Amino acid sequence: MKKKMFIIKANEKGQSMIELAVSLVILLILISGIVDLGRITFYYIAMRDSAQEGASYGSIFPRDCDEIIKRVTTGAVDISRVQVTVEINGNTCSKQCSFIVNTGDIIKVTVKDPNFPITMPLLGAFIGGQSISLETTIQDKVIRIPVCE
Repeated sequence: MKKKMFIIKANEKGQSMIELAVSLVILLILISGIVDLGRITFYYIAMRDSAQEGASYGSIFPRDCDEIIKRVTTGAVDISRVQVTVEINGNTCSKQCSFIVNTGDIIKVTVKDPNFPITMPLLGAFIGGQSISLETTIQDKVIRIPVCE
């Protein structure tokens, strides 16, 4: 039986280490970008779900603006950064029982984070900054009008 012998040339001794170092840097950059995109997606879905919760509550209790906003902010990931607006037929929701609401009116809940931070510097270079604006709007129909006291 003949044995095959591999001969390593003197000028190729560190080639594998350099290839590993270069490829590892590229892989780590890609993985950190994917993690940042996952974080953005999670945050957006949480905003959308909290807006849906507010719209669902508002369709049953459309005049209780403070409670609608409270339900939206309870479901948000970071309530210090989100801005919540509630509109019924294009009018901003105001004090309880001070406006006319009819069954079938459209309630619109908007949740916005104007400066969501991006942790990956490479993504910031592509989009032109280290923060993005995330916004979601959910619409629902008023199905019940509670009696004002």
